[in-house]
Amino acid sequence: MDAQREGLRERLGAALFAKVAGPEGPDVRRRVHGAPGPRPFGPDRPIRRVHGDAAMFVGGLAALLVQLLHPSAMAAVAAHSGYRSDPWGRLQRTSTFLAVTTFGTADDARAAVERVRAVHARIRGTTAAGVRYRADDPHLLAWVHAAETDSFLRAHQAYGAAPLDPAGCDGYVADTAEVAAALGVERPPRSRAELDAVLRSYRPELARTAEAREAARFLLLHPPLPWAVRPAYGALAAAAAALPAPEHRALLGLPADRLSAAAVRPLGLAVVRTIRWALPVPREAA
Repeated sequence: MDAQREGLRERLGAALFAKVAGPEGPDVRRRVHGAPGPRPFGPDRPIRRVHGDAAMFVGGLAALLVQLLHPSAMAAVAAHSGYRSDPWGRLQRTSTFLAVTTFGTADDARAAVERVRAVHARIRGTTAAGVRYRADDPHLLAWVHAAETDSFLRAHQAYGAAPLDPAGCDGYVADTAEVAAALGVERPPRSRAELDAVLRSYRPELARTAEAREAARFLLLHPPLPWAVRPAYGALAAAAAALPAPEHRALLGLPADRLSAAAVRPLGLAVVRTIRWALPVPREAA
């Protein structure tokens, strides 16, 4: 029985890792966790606890939903990200960036940031309402960063194996600010209170555009997955949809009451615990 259980764990872990990390995943993981050299964040930093936990699966999907509420961010995603034509490629690029900038060497983290900045410098466009945008606009970058940081932290506090205390939450926001500043965010928040203030400041700019509604339906209801794994993804999607702040859930057209959020918590816990069991955290080089 133990052998069967271990075999199941290995098969599930391999399938999950392949989806999230892509064909280059094993090489990236070996370099991220095995290459010698100084790291941007020490082993006791909150960012490593948050980004190394399976709750990130919920937080990542929630972050996408919230980010789509800014019309310029949504237009950039629709026009340039390939989220419909290549959703797994987009996920793999994002997960690789997070892994490298959190756990990789300082040199590799800097190189990853420079690659992203080079991509952002080429992305320009106009929203359906005629508003021009560019991906390297510090104001737009600040929204994407704030939505992502808030979502990852919410997911960790709800589903993480070891939720952070208040000082740890502030430390996580401060850690992510280092990466955000390197990407071009001006004066990123460095505490939970500052993060909340930044999110409030964007409320007048947010809207549920037709593009955002379509993207949310795709992410939550029509993922490019085999039917056999749809129930597990449905649990993950339900947890992600219940995670954002009530005002963001309301803008997304999702139930915004606490009872609805609490009702899906057992589903989220079950799927996150399964992912955590299937994907053990790799050891790192000294």
